[in-house]
Amino acid sequence: MTLVQNRLTDLFERRFGEPPGAIVDLAGDGSSRSYWRLTGSGGESVVGAFGPDHEENEAFFSFTHAFHGIGLPVPELFGTDPEVGVWLEEDLGDTTLFQALTAARDQDPSRFPASIVELYRGVVELLPRFQVEGAAVVDFSRCYPRSAFDRRSMLWDLNYFKYHFLKLAQIPFSEARLEEDFHTLTEYLLEVPGDGFLYRDFQSRNILVQEGRPRFIDYQGGRRGPPHYDIASLLYDAKVDMPEAVREDVLDHYLQALAQHMEVDEADFRAHLRGYVLIRIMQAMGAYGYRGFFERKPRFLQSVPFAAANLGRIVEAGLPVDVPEMEQAFRRIADAWGAGAGSGVRGKEGLSVRIRSFSYAGGYPEDRDGHGGGYVFDCRGLPNPGRLREYRSRSGLDDDVVAYLEDAPEVEAFWSHVQALADAHVDDYLRRGFDHLSISFGCTGGQHRSVYFAERLAKQLRDRYPNVSIHVEHRERARWTR
Repeated sequence: MTLVQNRLTDLFERRFGEPPGAIVDLAGDGSSRSYWRLTGSGGESVVGAFGPDHEENEAFFSFTHAFHGIGLPVPELFGTDPEVGVWLEEDLGDTTLFQALTAARDQDPSRFPASIVELYRGVVELLPRFQVEGAAVVDFSRCYPRSAFDRRSMLWDLNYFKYHFLKLAQIPFSEARLEEDFHTLTEYLLEVPGDGFLYRDFQSRNILVQEGRPRFIDYQGGRRGPPHYDIASLLYDAKVDMPEAVREDVLDHYLQALAQHMEVDEADFRAHLRGYVLIRIMQAMGAYGYRGFFERKPRFLQSVPFAAANLGRIVEAGLPVDVPEMEQAFRRIADAWGAGAGSGVRGKEGLSVRIRSFSYAGGYPEDRDGHGGGYVFDCRGLPNPGRLREYRSRSGLDDDVVAYLEDAPEVEAFWSHVQALADAHVDDYLRRGFDHLSISFGCTGGQHRSVYFAERLAKQLRDRYPNVSIHVEHRERARWTR
């Protein structure tokens, strides 16, 4: 057991009088924090966490105590060890608002479910309490890394977008003109008073649904700021792909709730909201680019087409300020990436790769996915096990055939090119939000070389892209020599 788990065990025993019976890893959220579920013999269940950044941890502890003290639905803290960076918190379950939406859409992909709209309404009824009541009780000196969403914070986000998305995605732009537009947008955003609590990452994966009610987590990046940013985060949460009618309904509900806590000039709020939508989408795209391009985590790039489609729609509706270089970059992003997103009505998401082996004697495989396939690799120039008596009744599924092929240097050279092209194509399809990719291997009989490469590529893609569906077909299997 690690030092972290030992300390979590100590905290659990101190709270419940006995050590936990089980400690189970929980899936990460893409951050540097780690989580476990600890359960006891009496049915106790809590979440244990480790955060490597002590200042961020202190912000979370401080905000949690403040919010819990005024009755906001955040997890209760059961024990902390700031020196090690671990804590125990209330177990709120595993269902995020995004997962609830995905499950409901699986039942009826043609619509944004009414039950989920009601959940969103419940969420935005509580958001002003964080922003207004929360601001009255939190200690803003604990904020990390900034105490306010000020000019410097805005420029950090805008440059994050520039360096981690625009440059890594190779979107052309003029550096000087883009910097001028950044200044213009920042001045516009700063017209809004920013004295409330800004949650910072107020999106569907940071809202849990427990017994039909929303509970809130991951507000440790909060700081002083205007209310526009958080509602923009929720309404333009990329993969939620919220229809415009639902977005307007939720925004109306939010503005009514906010008006109970502060005076709201609705026309001015809506005008400036468009600017905060832009900076929030740019900040998110910077994060997708950093995680996807730099850290090589393709699942983050799956959100880009939806964010790009949002940008495209915003540009067509008209930007709130004159930012011509930024607008041109947005149009290029929408053209390059936005085609893979829906418009609020989607089926099950994700890329499916169909890998096939075949014999050239029977012609090329039929394109059943409707876009002309991806690659067809001709394996006939490689050593053919089928010419040898001992392998004639075998196939590329058998270990001895695999060993024979892998002993041939030209097979490994061929594989290196296949692997590089396939990886690049899958990365590109994930980036662009496409649904289907076909990769086929042909040889003389469709029994040895093509089968071997189809199976090898399927294994390699499954290992590298666990969220991609891989389907393997051996067209000639019924005619293999026995």
